[in-house]
Formats: sequence, structure tokens, C-alpha cells
Amino acid sequence: MDIEIWAEKYRPKSLSEVINQSHVIERLKAFVKNKNIPHCLLAGPPGTGKTATTLALARDLFGNGWKSNILELNASDERGIQIVRGKIKDFARSRSLSDISFKLVILDEADALTSDAQHALRRTMETFANTTRFFLICNYSSKIIEPVQSRCSVFRFKPLNESHIKEYINRISKEEKLSIDESGVDAIIDLSEGDLRKVSNLLQSSSVLKENISENIIYEIANQAKPTDIKNMLDLILKGNFIDARKKLHDMLLKHGLSGEDIIKEMHKQIFDLDIPEENKIRMIELTGEYDFRISEGGSELIQLEALLAQFLLYKSK
Repeated sequence: MDIEIWAEKYRPKSLSEVINQSHVIERLKAFVKNKNIPHCLLAGPPGTGKTATTLALARDLFGNGWKSNILELNASDERGIQIVRGKIKDFARSRSLSDISFKLVILDEADALTSDAQHALRRTMETFANTTRFFLICNYSSKIIEPVQSRCSVFRFKPLNESHIKEYINRISKEEKLSIDESGVDAIIDLSEGDLRKVSNLLQSSSVLKENISENIIYEIANQAKPTDIKNMLDLILKGNFIDARKKLHDMLLKHGLSGEDIIKEMHKQIFDLDIPEENKIRMIELTGEYDFRISEGGSELIQLEALLAQFLLYKSK
């Protein structure tokens, strides 16, 4: 099944189906019950249900005719002032076709709007407040200008916890008849970092490749470093075995085609669990940040990561 169709299939159809955001949902349900909604700003990490929650609210509020009463735009595609003066203003001028006195403008990735566009939006929100409510969705609320924020009721979404991600995986596995073992579930949880969109992508891609989904399949699909490989490499270097640790690094970079950024990101995670003094962990984390910066500035991934391993030799186990 196409990933977009799959995402639509498992998207919440009502506010009651949204998981792990009860602190947000209860307030929104009260707005829907009273049929009186303010302008809203939904902020939080990607894949935590901001857009899905807004569309679920529209369904609850307008019923079957919800699509004709909303305008959904992605600000990262059209981010200039013309989008506010054109599409948004034209839609806001007309009255609702339902018994609700207002319509909804859903502006996804609103933090991509230019400053001029946001100032124009502020005026539009004031002028058409009687006929239109605005839902601004963003990852970083700090990128929304203060005059717009002050006109909105702010809702902050949090990453999904492990139990909710497992529940979501089990639901899809059951309905799509997927076979996934416990190690595969743990791998998805680790890689998704609370982002349900990543969970859906990993499950859909893995189901095409293999009938029985395991940890190895998940990491192959994600093209990311396996925690066990990184841990083995760090254990080798802390035992003073630079040559074998370097060989492990070469395998990941050259044979498996992993990126230096992914390897160093997983190294950062694994350092905290190493059996070494806390002071050494602090110094290794500092070095990891330094070499991550060097790679991001264009340094050779292989050379920089080898140099990082060489630096780690200073903290080898006695």
C-alpha cells in the first residue's frame, strides 16, 4: 500500500482517537463542545500528531462536510506574503457553509513563513476573526512572531512514549497482518524517537522487503547504525584495540554505506552507557560534539571519525 494511503488510513478520525496528548485533547474537546474555538498555535516535534489532531477536530466540529469548511496549506511550499494576501484572504472572506459560524484555515509548518508574511497574517487574523479561525502548526514556536503568538491559544505537543508507539505498531501489525519480532519493535522505537510518521514509514518499507520483520531488516531499511555495532566499536577502542575498532568503522562506512552523521549520533547515545568514570564520559561527549561539527563543516567522514577514535584511546580502560 502506498505510504500516503497508509498514513491516511491510520490517521485519527476523531479527537478521541488521538494518543498520548491528553493535556491538549481535553482542552480542544471543550472548544468543540461549545462550538467556540480561538485561533490556535500547535507546536512540538514532528510526527507527534499536530496536523492529525487538527483534522480530527475539523471532523468533530463540522461532521461530514468538514472538507468544504477548511483550507489546508503548507507554509514551507508557499511561504511569502502573497499566500496570505491571496489564498488565505480569499478563503477567509467567505462565510461558513455549515451551522458553525466560522471556517478553519490550517497552516502547516507555519514557522517557515517569512516575517513579512507573518505580519500580514496577524492583520488577517484580526480582520476575519468572525468568519475564520486559524490553526498554525509548527515545530518551533520561537520562529512565530510575538504578535501572532499573542492572538493564539498555544498547545504544546510532546514526543510519544514507548507504550503508545508499541500500541500503534501492534495495531498496524494486526490489521496489515505483519509479523514483527520483539527486537524489530524495539528497533523501531529507538529509531523513531517518538515520531509516528517514522514508525509508519519503517513498517511500510519493511513489509515490502520481508514478510518476517526483524531488527536487522529495520536497520537495513533505515540505513542507520545498529547500536550493537557502535557499542562493540567503542568497547574495542576502550580496550586499546584501535586496529579492530578502525576496521569496524570502515565496515559501517564503506561496506554498509552508513553516513558519518548517523554513526556519530549513535556513538553519542552509547557513551552514556559505557563502564567508565563519569569525567571520561564528559570529555568523550565534548569530543563527539567537536568532531560532529568538523564533519558538518565539510571534513572527511572517514578521517574525522578515525581521529575521534584515536582521541577516545586516551580514555581506555585501565
